[in-house]
Amino acid sequence: MVDIGLFLAYILIGACLITAIGMPLVKAFGDPEALKKMGTGVGMLVAVFVVAFLTATGERSGESSETVAKLVGAGLTTFYILAIVAIGGIVYTEIKKSIE
Repeated sequence: MVDIGLFLAYILIGACLITAIGMPLVKAFGDPEALKKMGTGVGMLVAVFVVAFLTATGERSGESSETVAKLVGAGLTTFYILAIVAIGGIVYTEIKKSIE
């Protein structure tokens, strides 16, 4: 019984993933400006991850390989950068609203 439920959950997660990625793409192909904005956003995210990956040290702990350690470090650094940018954007918006 657990195997069937797990299998169905994987199918539903896959369907949701395809829908979540596919629907914006279908809508964006109808509007080239939206596609350009989406490409810019994805490109910026990839650039942040590449910078984080290149600056990661890759120090291993335990039985992980150097590549895995470097990917984990890059993921954490990416998270920190994006969190700081998001918090900075919120603070900037609130200060700008309070001044006006």
